[in-house]
Amino acid sequence: MRALVVEDEIKMAGLLKRGLEEEGYAVDLADRGRDGLWLATENSYDVILLDLMLPDLDGLAICRRLREAGVWSPVLILTARDAVVDRVSGLDAGADDYLVKPFSFAELFARLRALGRRGAAARPTVLRVGDLVLSPAGRRVTRAGTAIELTAKEFALLECLMRHPGDVLTRTRLIEHVWDFAYDGDSNVVDVYIRYLRQKIDRPFGRQSIETVRGSGYRLREEPGDAADPD
Repeated sequence: MRALVVEDEIKMAGLLKRGLEEEGYAVDLADRGRDGLWLATENSYDVILLDLMLPDLDGLAICRRLREAGVWSPVLILTARDAVVDRVSGLDAGADDYLVKPFSFAELFARLRALGRRGAAARPTVLRVGDLVLSPAGRRVTRAGTAIELTAKEFALLECLMRHPGDVLTRTRLIEHVWDFAYDGDSNVVDVYIRYLRQKIDRPFGRQSIETVRGSGYRLREEPGDAADPD
C-alpha cells in the first residue's frame, strides 16, 4: 500500500510517516501544496493524507484540482480547523473523510481501513488469486483455508502482486509501492522479500505461484499450477 502525506509541519509529517510505515504503507512526503499536487497526479496512491493549511496552495484547492484531473485516490483531510463549515468545505471539495487535529493514530488507521473498503469495484474488500486470499482491511492472508502470518512489508508486497495477477511487476515498481518513492537502498531487498513470501505462501503448500521473469521482475500466476523453477 502506498500513501502520500501532504503536511508542512515537519514533526507531524514525521510522526505520520513512521506510523503509516508501521502499518505497512510506503510513504511519500510533500511539505508544499504544489509538490503534493504533482506527486498525486504523477503516481498512484492508496490514500492521500492532506493538510488544509499549506504554503503556496491550500488543501481545498489541491483536492478540487485532483478531482478535476480525474484522480480518485481516497483523500483524508487532516487539519486543526474544527468548524462545521470547514468540514463541509473539505467534503464538498472532493475529500472522502475529515479528521481534526489532534487525533489518535487508532482512529486514523480505523478511518483508513474504512476508506479502503469503499468502492468495491475498484478496491475489492478481499483479493483472491486461486486459493490465495488476502483481506486488505483485516490484514489477513489464507491459502486453502490456512492462515498465513506475514510481516507488514511481506503483506504489502503480496497485496501489490495480488492486485495485478498475471502482470510482470518490475523491482522498481515494487520498491516504489512497498517501500517509498525516494528509496535509495539496494534493489535486492525485493528479491529477499520475494524469497520470504515464497517460504510462507508457496513452499508449505507445494506451490510456485510467484514467478521470476528474468531481466524484468516478478509476477503472481493467476492460477496455481506447475511452474518452472522460481529460483
